[in-house]
Amino acid sequence: MATLDTAEPSRRDFLYIATGAVGAVGVASVAWPFIDQMNPDASALALASTEVDISAVAPGQIITVKWRGKPVFVRNRTPEELKKLAAMDTKALKDPQSDADRVKKGHENILVVVGVCTHLGCVPTGHAGEYDGWFCPCHGSVYDASGRIHAGPAPLNLPVPPYEFLSDKVVKIG
Repeated sequence: MATLDTAEPSRRDFLYIATGAVGAVGVASVAWPFIDQMNPDASALALASTEVDISAVAPGQIITVKWRGKPVFVRNRTPEELKKLAAMDTKALKDPQSDADRVKKGHENILVVVGVCTHLGCVPTGHAGEYDGWFCPCHGSVYDASGRIHAGPAPLNLPVPPYEFLSDKVVKIG
């Protein structure tokens, strides 16, 4: 018959295990400050989101706020603008997207878009251009009141940032 000889753990085995454990803790305690310094600081975290009070934004008015160092346009669109946007054929656009896909349900009059032209990063001017949306004076890109590109070299619509309504008067961007 075969027998299994299992040696009892010796004092040397205990020293190897204890030395390895202390070494692992030492390496972790030295490495942690280097890993922790890669986390964003408080000023970067503060820019991650911003809350905007839209109660003073009149119908037809556009306000500009900063989010992550970029301009963001918040537009309170009039019922006439909404009718025009609903009647547009989106299939003819460079970047076809319906107006309903660019706004939150229940708050269709409020549009939130990043105010940077998708061509070369210029800041378009509001209430300008053929569609009374935005016009980029640098290269002639024309956007409608939903931030969709109609003419010019810009390849995409003005991007819609992540946002939510905290109440009927406050929008949280980011």
